[in-house]
Amino acid sequence: MAKKSEGAAKTVTVEQTGSPIRRPADQRATLIGLGLNRIRRRSTLQDTPAVRGMIAKVAHLVRVVDEG
Repeated sequence: MAKKSEGAAKTVTVEQTGSPIRRPADQRATLIGLGLNRIRRRSTLQDTPAVRGMIAKVAHLVRVVDEG
């Protein structure tokens, strides 16, 4: 079975578009886990199922800028 090379890891860049004010605490914690805490701040993360799940949880507060 072929092994993925570590240097070519997929990444995803997300940008915060909404405020966590008046949102449940778990959604605020998810934004912090994604490395976001201000509107228009961007964070580049490894494209893993866990990160995709976090993005899906706060999809109304973030947008995917780049998938690479």
